[in-house]
Amino acid sequence: MAQVARQVVEKAGINVDELLELLVKNASAELTTFYYYTILRVNLIGLQGEGIKEIAETARIEDRNHFEALVPRIYELGGKLPDDMKEFHDISACPPANLPKDKHDVMGILKVLVGAERCAVRGYTQICNMTAGKDHRTYDLALAILNEEIEHESWFSEFLGEGPSGHFLRRGETSPFVSKFLK
Repeated sequence: MAQVARQVVEKAGINVDELLELLVKNASAELTTFYYYTILRVNLIGLQGEGIKEIAETARIEDRNHFEALVPRIYELGGKLPDDMKEFHDISACPPANLPKDKHDVMGILKVLVGAERCAVRGYTQICNMTAGKDHRTYDLALAILNEEIEHESWFSEFLGEGPSGHFLRRGETSPFVSKFLK
């Protein structure tokens, strides 16, 4: 399977090693963000924090789903994840979404959350640009993830008062765009 998938993508004019590097780095970003969002979410307390906790949880779960959806495509193209978790963490496409020094600073936490989402939007836009019209499967996957990352960014940016986005929190459904890759 990996041999044919890789050959087809190479024949379309894509540098598969470069694409795999981006996919692995973005998979790392998704898994590490899942971890860091766990810490950020538990620190969203008090009147201000509780209103954001559900949104942070949705983004956290969807980032885990993004990781799960990326892994099969990495292996289909002949790639693999690093054997060492520390190495995997350190190659992340995005910087760690660390808790601010003042762990009770809800606005500080929101800035970390929106920064992580903006990094993800840039990463998946790059993959979409690389694969558009050439690698339909990777493009479809990256576009699905991009749609969810844009929604995450919009949720957090609204709380920062950056203006309305037109996006609404999903009720009872996670990963509506990526779910087809998780079956």
